[in-house]
Amino acid sequence: MINEQIRDKEVRLIGPDGAQLGIMSAREAMFKAQEAGLDLVKIAPQARPPVCKIIDYGKYRYELARKEKEAKKKQRTIEIKEVRLSPNIDTNDLNTKVNAARKFLSKGDRVKVTLRFRGREMAHMASSRHVLDDFARLLADVATVEKAPKVEGRSMTMFLTEKR
Repeated sequence: MINEQIRDKEVRLIGPDGAQLGIMSAREAMFKAQEAGLDLVKIAPQARPPVCKIIDYGKYRYELARKEKEAKKKQRTIEIKEVRLSPNIDTNDLNTKVNAARKFLSKGDRVKVTLRFRGREMAHMASSRHVLDDFARLLADVATVEKAPKVEGRSMTMFLTEKR
C-alpha cells in the first residue's frame, strides 16, 4: 500500500535515509512524505503498529523486481534424465549406459534407470534385478540409490542422485 491507501490510525515511520522517525498518525506521515517529494510505502503491514517508509515507490518496485530476478537466476532446476536398459544387455553396452548416466549425474541431474521387459522376459523379472544392481554398483563412486528398484507394469525402475 502506498500514500492514500494507508488507512491505519498510527504507523511507525522510517525516513528516506533509514532513520527511525517514531510512531505517528498516518496523516502526519503522509504530510512528511509529501514534504520530501517522495511516497509513503507500507513495508511491514503485519507489524503493530505497521511500518511505513518514505521512499520513491518506482525505485522501490524496480529494486524488488531486480532482487527477484537475481534469486531466480541463482536457483537451479533438477531434471530427471532417463537411461533405458534391457534384461539381456551386454557388458560393453552397460558400460556405455553407465558413462551416459555418469555425465548426467556430474551435471547435477537425477537419473531414472529403467529396465524394460518385453514378451517372455516378463517371466524372468526377478532374475533380471541384478542388471540394476550392477548399474548402481558401477556408479557407486559418484551416485547413491535414491529409490530402490521397483516393478511398475512392464518395467523395473530405480532412481540415482549425485553423492553429496
